Parts: sequence; C-alpha cells; structure tokens
Amino acid sequence: MTAPSPALDRIRIGSAPDSWGVWFPDDPQQVPWQRFLDEVAGSGYSWIELGPYGYLPTDPARLTEETSRRGLTVSAGTVFTSLHKGEAVWDATWAHVSEVAALTQAMGARNLVVIPSFWRDDKTAEIIDDVELSAEQWHNLATGMEKLGRQVRDTYGLDIVVHPHADTHIDSERHVEQFLDATDSDLVNLCLDTGHYAYCGGDSVKLIETYGERIGYLHLKQVDPEILADVRANGVPFGPAVKRGVMCEPPNGVPALEPVLAAAQNLGVDLFAIVEQDMYPCPPDQPLPIAQRTRKFLRSCGA
Repeated sequence: MTAPSPALDRIRIGSAPDSWGVWFPDDPQQVPWQRFLDEVAGSGYSWIELGPYGYLPTDPARLTEETSRRGLTVSAGTVFTSLHKGEAVWDATWAHVSEVAALTQAMGARNLVVIPSFWRDDKTAEIIDDVELSAEQWHNLATGMEKLGRQVRDTYGLDIVVHPHADTHIDSERHVEQFLDATDSDLVNLCLDTGHYAYCGGDSVKLIETYGERIGYLHLKQVDPEILADVRANGVPFGPAVKRGVMCEPPNGVPALEPVLAAAQNLGVDLFAIVEQDMYPCPPDQPLPIAQRTRKFLRSCGA
C-alpha cells in the first residue's frame, strides 16, 4: 500500500488565466472572463491571479462580487517592465504598475509578479532588444527593481516577486543568480516559475535549496523535454514553442513537482503555488479537463 504524501500545509494552491489560454486583455481566441472564473472555481481552486490587466473587470467592487460568489480570492497581479533601460522608462513603468497594484491591493492580495520585457518578439521571432545586457544595463535592472519594490511596498503595501521568464534577460541559472546577488532581499524576491526555469536549463529544487530566503512565490508548470530539445536546437521563440505544446500538463513533463513542493514546504514559510500552463492559443474546451486533472494530481502530492 502506498503511503500518503505528506501534507503541504504551507503551500496555497491556485490557478491563473494563463492556464485557460489567456495572454492578452482582449483577444477573440481567448475564453470570456466569466467562463474562466466559472471553470477555475469548478476545478477546485480557490486562489487566482488577475492575469493581463483588463482581462478581468478592473472595477474592484465588481471584481469582488464576481470572485466572492464563486469562492475565489486573488493572490497577485502581474506587470511587465523594461527597467534595464533606466530612468527613461520609469514614469511609464510606474503609471502601468500603479494601475495593476491598486487593483491588486483592493482585492486583498499582497503580491505583484514582475516579468522582465522580452528581447525577442514571441510571435515574429524578431530580435527587439539586446540579448545580453551590458554592465550598465544590469545595474539599471537591479537598481530599478529595488526602486520599484520600495515604491510598490510604500504606496500599496505589496511585495514584488520577479519572474524569471524565457526570452527575457532573467532566464537561466546564471542570470537568475546574477540578479539575486545584485538586489536587496528586503525589496526584491523571486516568483519561481518551475516551467520557465526548466525551459532555460535551471534546477528549481537547487534554486529553492540555495536561495530559499529569496523565494517569495511559485508558479507550477512543466515542460515537455522532447519538444524543448527541438525548440533549443532550432532557436524557436517562446510563443511558437508554446503553440507546439512545450508547456505540458502535469505530471507528464519536467521538473517533477513533488520534490519542488517538498523543498518549498521545507522553507517553513507560507507560499502561493499558482498553476500556470501556457496554452495560448487553445480550443475553448481544452483548459477545464486539464485543470481538473491537475488539481487532482496536486492533491495526490499533498497540496
């Protein structure tokens, strides 16, 4: 008889619009937000992220009504930034961050997921920025994130968690460690996305065990190793790689999520672990059964 998995009582499981194929505020290939809320609640999740700003209602009163009657609570908002470009982009960055942070705060969440901008267009594969940052750009990125962390905390009471992401400047183990070593843990921590980190060659368990005090949030995701090998060999951009199915349904890919969750539990702090399976675009009937099976799998892990 198989022993039951140990309870992961410090891990709060949720899902996100991303797992319903939602990448943009408004897109005809995406499911309506009402259907997302109905189906994510029906799959057994109680925590959700806002997704791209404007996909869910941005009026806090209406969004609170819509989420509350479905038993859902918001865990975080998400923003994209280009802070390696320095002070020239600060005002525009803060204007965007302020909108998302205000809604995130109003919904009772405490986390703001910050994703660095892409250096390669995820649709056209065009190189749109420097692939490697100069020393000055790394300095801008680090100091800009610290400034953002301080201002978001002081203005909205939120903690920023920076999300390493494929086709951005914070992606591989080397770049993630460089970023962590250059930033103040009181102001900036990580949203570790297990799928993106594996996509870029990183080991999530090793990162948690080495930089545990910097792990402030988790995204649970897996990659298909065979598709990833072809993506790497042929330099496929992230968007087309997703269309090929590089991000796959757990537990069919890597990394194995059981040791990741166990390592996170061992940190002894409360952490959100939000399921995000990139599927843009996808048929509207595809996400719900995947979400249900994934929730069942995570329960089998003790979550």
